Amino acid sequence: MPERHASSEGASAQDADGRSVPTTCRAKGRNVQVLLPLPLPGALDYRVPVGTLPPEDGSFIRVPLGSRSLVGVVWDDRAEPEAGDLSFDRLKPIGEVLPLRPLDPALRRFVERVAAYTMAPPGAVLRMGMSVGEALQPPRPRRLCTIAPAGLTALDNGSAVLLTPRRRRVLEVLRDHPPLPIADAARLAGCGAGVVRSLIVSGLAQERLVPAEDLARPWPDWRMSEVQLSADQAAAAGRLIARVETAGFSVTLLDGVTGSGKTETYFAAIAAVLAAGRQVLVLLPEIALSAQWLQRFRDRFGVSPAQWHSDTVHSERRDTWRGVASGRVPLVVGARSALFLPFPELGLIVVDEEHDPSYKQEDGVCYQARDMAVLRASVAGIPIVLVSATPSLETVVNVARGRYQRVSLPRRYAEAVLPEVQLVDMRRERMDPGRFLSPPLVSALAETFAAGEQALLFLNRRGYAPLTLCRACGHRFECANCSAWLVEHRFTHRLLCHHCGHAEAVPPLCPECMTAGVLVPCGPGVERLLDEVSARFPAARAALMVSDVLTGPRAAAELARAMIERHIDVLIGTQVVAKGHHFPLLTLVGVVDADLGLIGGDLRAAERTYQLLHQVGGRAGRADRKGRVLIQTFMPEQPVMTALASGDRDRFLEAEATARRAAGLPPFGRLAAVIVSAADADAADFAARALARAAPQLPGVAVLGPAPAPLAILRGRHRRRFLVKAERRVNLQAVVRDWVSRVRLKGSVRLQIDIDPYSFL
Repeated sequence: MPERHASSEGASAQDADGRSVPTTCRAKGRNVQVLLPLPLPGALDYRVPVGTLPPEDGSFIRVPLGSRSLVGVVWDDRAEPEAGDLSFDRLKPIGEVLPLRPLDPALRRFVERVAAYTMAPPGAVLRMGMSVGEALQPPRPRRLCTIAPAGLTALDNGSAVLLTPRRRRVLEVLRDHPPLPIADAARLAGCGAGVVRSLIVSGLAQERLVPAEDLARPWPDWRMSEVQLSADQAAAAGRLIARVETAGFSVTLLDGVTGSGKTETYFAAIAAVLAAGRQVLVLLPEIALSAQWLQRFRDRFGVSPAQWHSDTVHSERRDTWRGVASGRVPLVVGARSALFLPFPELGLIVVDEEHDPSYKQEDGVCYQARDMAVLRASVAGIPIVLVSATPSLETVVNVARGRYQRVSLPRRYAEAVLPEVQLVDMRRERMDPGRFLSPPLVSALAETFAAGEQALLFLNRRGYAPLTLCRACGHRFECANCSAWLVEHRFTHRLLCHHCGHAEAVPPLCPECMTAGVLVPCGPGVERLLDEVSARFPAARAALMVSDVLTGPRAAAELARAMIERHIDVLIGTQVVAKGHHFPLLTLVGVVDADLGLIGGDLRAAERTYQLLHQVGGRAGRADRKGRVLIQTFMPEQPVMTALASGDRDRFLEAEATARRAAGLPPFGRLAAVIVSAADADAADFAARALARAAPQLPGVAVLGPAPAPLAILRGRHRRRFLVKAERRVNLQAVVRDWVSRVRLKGSVRLQIDIDPYSFL
């Protein structure tokens, strides 16, 4: 429960003897606690004026704070009035109660438990659920545009009406979204507002004044089903539906090989929840890059789902928040922040690609969305489905312990078979200078193109080269704000920092020795691979699939369509190519630097590398043509590589679990990262030494550090790290809370606590 604080100018009143006076109401008055979306230590007490009906728990209410007026939520634990309480008049009075449905008690408990687990202020957690301020105000009628029947016909039959690419993009946006303002439709389509207006004039789109009550999304048609499930899918779907119909909290792992049809299987469970009139939340790790998932949903349920992610336009986020809160939006597909939307009738949570590290948030409130989704399902008493072809070790261990149940899809859908995996030992290959594709991979590419099939080259490194240096003096280009090298992006002629976003032009001279023509790229990036492919196969049509060029769902959808329509022969990309894409003619996957993910001290490095490379390889041979995967590695004897070649995932996970158990590492032990940062290095060191002197000396607890973080400077701040390692039986949060409370930090020093850290930078 959040701590209680007074909303008066002082935190509490005192009597004549200096003793604290409780901040409760006098007789005939009433206190309410209001949790504000601010990083305060707890809720504040406010006065309900005499004769005013106290607001309901969970109500959104406007209250004063200093010179500001803020909207908060009436929290539980009301104080009964006490006669003669002199502090009552010092409390500030409540203001307007907003006409919104109160926050569900289960969601309020969820906020409290997330705050307690992550050691974040409750108000900071609440702020993630109140991120759209305009959604709290009564909606006004708005002028919105939609696709007209003639526009739908034009999309279905391109020969009837000649559509430019921009006009087609606008119509697709209007088809796939609820009614939008002209400006939002233009932004989503990547064009000017004039293109949208021209479609309205031509009758392919229409604009009208839409009353607020007419903005409800159509309910997905759960009775639609044109997909014939395989025997494995039908059995798995039946078990998931049974969990839904039984109700109550349960966690089920849907464990299926790549291409086994996991999405269509859990769609059956979604249909059962929608049929019961309840809401569904689906989490995806990269919602902005999941165009094919959205198309599958439209095909299955007849409408587009509400989306919630960073690329969603503001008006759509506002409408989605209000629609979710009122129960008018039945399903939301979103990134991790969608977990904090105010669902009043939530009946099912699905976490797709549950193993993905993108579910870990490392700024602000540090939390693992998969684990917090399980917590929300537990608090709400509803089922949750975790979906993956390469489940995380944490999930596998929970299945073994009986906490989670498993439903398996061991075979690919229809007649497709898993691809053959071949390791290319780069120690034995003779490579030309400046070339990164091995002879076996070059030969495989030639065979693939000759057969009229498609290929994918994977390298998890954006840009042209990871390092640019001067061959005359050895100068290396480093970020001005971080202790990280600048990455050359040749298409934009810029040097970029992938940690803080700092960018600068590639200079004509070395800034150190002022010599011209001596800057050279070191190592490969995806842009450099594109150059090599174009030089080796000039007739092959190549394209990049990286976050730098995919500006949102529309760009991802166009690239996916170009692959399906065979306008691309070889796709070159980073980890975004590994997630959920289905290209029927893609039969070859080449992994260029498979060892890259094993570099560094990340305890999950081997597991992550296996998951990523297995998922990438799973893009090959998903239809009726057999696929193959070539993995270039300098360590073919490494357990990750042998597991990929043999396809023995379970044996790899057993070995990984044995190693983690012996070291007392998660999921068999607990970790917390404590990061000290300051604008000045001396201030960071001083604070770190103070924390080190106060470090706990307890059985089952070890504090490692302080040490400079691998990224010792990030966004201009100097960073020092502690790592707290504890046995599972230890209340880690209590230990860390007691420790940091004994040290007072001053000046620019900040402290970040990350329970269950995933990044060690």
